[in-house]
Amino acid sequence: MAEISFDDFLKVDVRVGTVLRAEPYPEARKPAIKLWIDFGAEIGEKKSSAQITEHYQPDMLVGRQVMAVVNFPPRQIGRFMSEVLVLGLPDENGEIVLIGPGQDVPMGGRLM
Repeated sequence: MAEISFDDFLKVDVRVGTVLRAEPYPEARKPAIKLWIDFGAEIGEKKSSAQITEHYQPDMLVGRQVMAVVNFPPRQIGRFMSEVLVLGLPDENGEIVLIGPGQDVPMGGRLM
């Protein structure tokens, strides 16, 4: 992978938000969950579609803090407009496990 500069890294705006609402998204090509995430006063509420159904049910996500890239352009996912990219890591089978802070932090905090 090519090296990037610190200035390149600073262009990616990764923030913490709290999941307010989560719903199944069975119409997606690959099963997904629709998320509504609060990133605090500066950014507000944003939507995301995440292919995380192997490890998560919608009801277990509400109240959870997650990390997301908030400065990508919105992307149409089927009939749903995804505004942020929720971040995760693949498990041994390639299924996504969400990443977030190890303890509660203020919403909208930026990854440093």
